[in-house]
Amino acid sequence: MQQFASIVVGYLLSEESEVIKMSKLQVGLLFGGRSGEHEVSIKSARAIAGALSADENANKYEILPFYIQKDGFWQGSEVAQQVLASGVSLQNQVSTPNLWQFPLEASKIDVWFPILHGPNGEDGTIQGLLSLMQVPFVGSGVLGSAAGMDKIAMKTAFAQAGLPQVKYMVVSREQVWSNPCIFPKLCDEIDATLGYPCFVKPANLGSSVGIAKVRTRQELETALDNAASYDRRIIIEAGVVAREVECAVLGNDNPQASVVGEITFDSDFYDYDTKYTEGKAALLIPSPLPEAIIQQIQEKALQAFAAVDAAGLSRVDFFYVESTGEVLINEINTLPGFTATSMYPQLWAHSGIPFPELVDRLIQLALSRHSAPQAQAEGN
Repeated sequence: MQQFASIVVGYLLSEESEVIKMSKLQVGLLFGGRSGEHEVSIKSARAIAGALSADENANKYEILPFYIQKDGFWQGSEVAQQVLASGVSLQNQVSTPNLWQFPLEASKIDVWFPILHGPNGEDGTIQGLLSLMQVPFVGSGVLGSAAGMDKIAMKTAFAQAGLPQVKYMVVSREQVWSNPCIFPKLCDEIDATLGYPCFVKPANLGSSVGIAKVRTRQELETALDNAASYDRRIIIEAGVVAREVECAVLGNDNPQASVVGEITFDSDFYDYDTKYTEGKAALLIPSPLPEAIIQQIQEKALQAFAAVDAAGLSRVDFFYVESTGEVLINEINTLPGFTATSMYPQLWAHSGIPFPELVDRLIQLALSRHSAPQAQAEGN
């Protein structure tokens, strides 16, 4: 009889454990990807996984990681967990002629947390796929992601919203790789309109990939040719002597702005290596700016967030020209990094929202945004 009672108690305990497990939200942590920021994505995912396993989050969420290899192949939780644990991307990739064979665990996901930086991750493509799955996901939708990633579309939206920017020009790969008569005239126009120094940027790459600061005609020609190898659309911006400051935004229809942070560095500009190598850049949080300037930056950050129809999270970057008192918007990043050196989580930590709470809020914002249109449809 006692043995039977032990079996019953054991069965009930296992059932209770299963109920507790099933009551947790299944969070699909999606990382890796096909962009040049693959390794950065792994670092961000490791930090988020740690936050989801901490404090009260451990009782609310069950993490199911998914790793997208550099060839686009999706790996399920077993392999994804190995990558998270090691922090190293897969070297021996398993390719398949059909990239759309998702791991079986994908059907269990209650909410996705994509942390794919760069093309195919924050440009609206993965957001479109997740939208088709009809499952909530963290961050902006297709429009906000695409507009936030494409520097030309972004600047057009900012101009429409009345946000001041540096002078810039847009050129195409066709113009750069044209015949020897057209290209020199294009460079003449850039010389006359923007002068030196100026920055040459591919329109659709993140984290300073493919960006060059140029000071001479020869450097301009080289930078344009290099940028054209990354993208068929290129943007050239006038250089400005300014302090680089950033503000984080959190929310959906009623977003909040964080304290303002400032970046200082010894390199020529805030390039990829400086951005992601610990010790190469210093973050001043909060930035020692005049209060009136801080308020102006926070207001413009919220304006920029609305201008591209962002949601959930964004980091908005500005130039503060001390000599004139101007605040010029640089760009918005709708899926900023979550690495140990990343500005976005640090800005919110200094604003009173620690990392685990920030991750929790982002998931709740995703759920809220997904349920809002459904509730309206049911009401109709």
